Order: sequence, then structure tokens, then C-alpha cells
Amino acid sequence: MTPEIYCEAAPEAPLSNSQEISGSSLREIAETVERYVRLRTGGTIRSLHVEVQDGEVILTGRTSTYYNKQLATHAALDAADELSLTNEIQVC
Repeated sequence: MTPEIYCEAAPEAPLSNSQEISGSSLREIAETVERYVRLRTGGTIRSLHVEVQDGEVILTGRTSTYYNKQLATHAALDAADELSLTNEIQVC
């Protein structure tokens, strides 16, 4: 039997405050964070919404485990490493 090989696309480089000042829009940052979170969690965050305002990333949505919430936190921090993060994802 041939083993299955799983490949995932590497996300772009993380965004930082200096990149935001140099022209990255808040929408681009939110889209990048959302991509990172979806990739890292395998799409397990339902109704995922990412908002970026005043140097802060805010995650909302729902998931079934605290582990998935933690994965989302780490993914968002990796994506926007110099911004603060508030994770309001509900575990239910």
C-alpha cells in the first residue's frame, strides 16, 4: 500500500505593524489571519469572523473544543505577530 501524503499550502509571511503602516489594509490583514486560522484548524471554527481595529485582531465564531480555540489563537498570533489579539471564539 502507498502511504497517503498530505500537503498544505504555506501561507504568506506574517503581517506586522510596520507592514500595516507601509500600506497593508485592515481588510488584507483580516483576510490573512482568517486564512491562517482556517488552515491551522482545518476549518473547525464555525462562523469565523476576523476584525482588525486599532492594532488589535478580534476573533469570533464557535467551535466544539478548547483545543481548536487554542489553535486559532496561535494561528492568529503567527499571522499578525505584532498586533494584540482578543479571541472571543465560543466553545459549545
